[in-house]
Amino acid sequence: MTDADEPVLAVRDLVTVFHTARGTFRALDGVNLTVPRGRTVALVGESGSGKSVTSMSIMRLLNRPSAEIISGQILFRGRSGRERDLVQLDERSMRSLRGNEIAMIFQEPMTSLNPTGTIGEQISEALRLHRRISRRLAAAEAVRLLGLVEISDPARRVDSYPHHLSGGMRQRVMIAMALACGPSLLLADEPTTALDVTVQAQILQLLRTLQAELGMGVLFITHNMGVVAEIADRVSVMYGGQVIESAPSQSLFDAPGHPYTRALMASLPRMDEVLAPHRRLPTIRGNVVDPRSPPPGCRFAPRCDLTLPACEAAVPEERRIDIGHQSRCLRWQELT
Repeated sequence: MTDADEPVLAVRDLVTVFHTARGTFRALDGVNLTVPRGRTVALVGESGSGKSVTSMSIMRLLNRPSAEIISGQILFRGRSGRERDLVQLDERSMRSLRGNEIAMIFQEPMTSLNPTGTIGEQISEALRLHRRISRRLAAAEAVRLLGLVEISDPARRVDSYPHHLSGGMRQRVMIAMALACGPSLLLADEPTTALDVTVQAQILQLLRTLQAELGMGVLFITHNMGVVAEIADRVSVMYGGQVIESAPSQSLFDAPGHPYTRALMASLPRMDEVLAPHRRLPTIRGNVVDPRSPPPGCRFAPRCDLTLPACEAAVPEERRIDIGHQSRCLRWQELT
């Protein structure tokens, strides 16, 4: 196994539940995914499919006791090379990893940054906590990191407050904070959603460049299949709290092996269809499955046009379509 093939993260049969006034339900129900070192894995699906809950479970940032992991493993192999199950670690051990070996870029930078502190202070905090360096050295490193993420005049910007910066610059600050301690794993939860197309392209290029320099594994959470095609080495498709298809990026786009994946791709606007008069964009009928009362079989069965009685009777097992390509669909051969 090469270094590039070695998993920095392996999630195995992860089950996360939410306790509510209306009962307990499974937000994640047996999630499996792997992030190789130095590679980008995209986690895609509609809102409510469980993408952000997956990232919060990995970071162990669930709001207990209303949410908790009840089974499964989150196997992490950081700089030491020693594999640890994050589910079993106590809070003190997790604090030593968060922002140090495992970092996260949150979806909305304006609400993720502290409005009362300068961006230099916020970047320096992680450095002083994990590297135990002086305030002066941390400040100098904050300037260097701002330059690394291509913020102009970083020596001046380091004293700015978040509201002084544009959305794109705030997102770059979030990336600088995430990369401060040279993490082995970066979780990016829809980091370009609030940005315009030009800035989005700049952020994606920046992440690719920094990943190549640092050798990080990246779990990139998004609902944008266009971004997936541009940035991902592998793709895991989520629906109803489960990963229903996983494949190398090119294989997934060439031959999707699940009706849901195919429906997601069909709903993408295409230039030839946009220019055609009176042409409606395809949509997926129905609504995302309610996690409080999921169907007994395939989670996508109520919205699927290929449903068989067997699909509704039991959750389909993963089926191997090709090397590294798996799908939870009984009729995958009719799709590929």
